[in-house]
Formats: sequence, structure tokens, C-alpha cells
Amino acid sequence: MKKILLLFSIVISTFMLAQKKPTLFLIGDSTMANKENPDKNPEHGWGQVLSQFFTAGIEIQNHAMNGRSSKSFRTEGRWAAIEKQLKKGDFVIIQFGHNDQKVKDSTKFTNPYTQYRANLERYVRETRAKGAIPILMTSIVRRNFNENGVLIDTHKEYPLVVRMVANDMNVPFVDMQLLTEQLEIAYGPENSKKLHLHFKEGEEPYYPKGKDDDTHLSKLGADLEAKLVAESLKKLKTGLEKFIK
Repeated sequence: MKKILLLFSIVISTFMLAQKKPTLFLIGDSTMANKENPDKNPEHGWGQVLSQFFTAGIEIQNHAMNGRSSKSFRTEGRWAAIEKQLKKGDFVIIQFGHNDQKVKDSTKFTNPYTQYRANLERYVRETRAKGAIPILMTSIVRRNFNENGVLIDTHKEYPLVVRMVANDMNVPFVDMQLLTEQLEIAYGPENSKKLHLHFKEGEEPYYPKGKDDDTHLSKLGADLEAKLVAESLKKLKTGLEKFIK
């Protein structure tokens, strides 16, 4: 009888520990998202490979999706599904901006100083209301070197607004615009193609007609940027650092 009670106690304790295990939710766009056919597909989102830098003490759910903005992620019900799961001790990384710029798509575009800012603030408030911790990130840069080898910004006001919200609402913040800008510059105008998707016709079976994509990431680019994320998160001292290797 004692053995049965002991076994039952162990099972209950294990279940309780599992219930208390925190979750790191990722919300954002294609630069963060999981990609299909990862064994064959050269494209990877940085969120797709982030788990290699974390221990088994935390669950990572990557809800980022291609083509989503701070607006469409909510209107499609994707945030509502996450909000239902959120519990005290969880974390939410929020990184939008790429698709908020799309002025030709009313389902995605947001004015940076009004709608975009309001959307970020709402994600922060609703995350905190659940007892979870929001973390804001600026967008990763595009590989956009001019003829003089200077990396030119393409995101304009959007990263600035993220910084403003992080400052005004005292939100943990990672400046991925700065970190990835430094990475692109370190690799240089030509070598930085390795961080993205550049293939000549017939060079890569997944893209038989070739590919020139300066926005999305190769496996190398995703790994390096996920490492930058992990190193930055470790410095924030939000409680998440104890789960980072």
C-alpha cells in the first residue's frame, strides 16, 4: 500500500511540475516563423531554430506566420488562441513590422505612429493581464547594401515606435535591428548573401529556377540570429535567462 501511495505521489508531483512549466510564445512574421520541409527547404525562420539555445525546462511555441502584421495576426484570431493559453510565468516575444509596411494591403498595413503603436501596446497590456512577461523586438534588417557598400534601412519609423513603446511601458526590449545590422555589415555586401537565400538557376533543388531573397534567412542566418536573440534575452534578467543554455 505504501508503495502504491508513493508511486501515486510521484505521478502527482510530476504532473504538477509539468503544469507549472513555463511557455515562451513567439508572435511575428515570416522572418521568425517555422518553415515547411525543414530538411530540404533552405529557408528557416530564427524562431524555428531558437530551441537549440534553451533547456528542456521551458516550452517554446512559435506562432509566427508568413505575411502577418501586428494587425492581421490579431484579426485572424491567432492572438486570441495564444491569449487563452497564457498563464503566469509565461513569456511572449513580439516582433512585427515587415508586413505592417504594406501600404497596398489594407488587411496588413498599419500607420506606425497610430495603429502599429496601439497594436503593440495592446499586446503588452493583454500579456501582462495574464501574468505573463512581454518582450518587444525590432524587426531584423534586410540585406540592402547600396553601390558604396552601405547598408540602407528599409523599415523607417517602425523600429523607432517599438523602442518608444518599450521605453514608455517599461517593456523588456531586444534591438534586433541593431544586432542584425551589425551582423550584415560584418559579413559585408557579398558574403552576407550566405545569411539569406541566394541561389543561381540549377544550384539548389528546392529553387530550381534560382532565388534572390534579401529578407528571409538561410539556415546559417537563422542560427546566427537566434543566437543573438538568446544572448540578448539572457542579459534582460526577466526570469527567462535561467532557461537559456
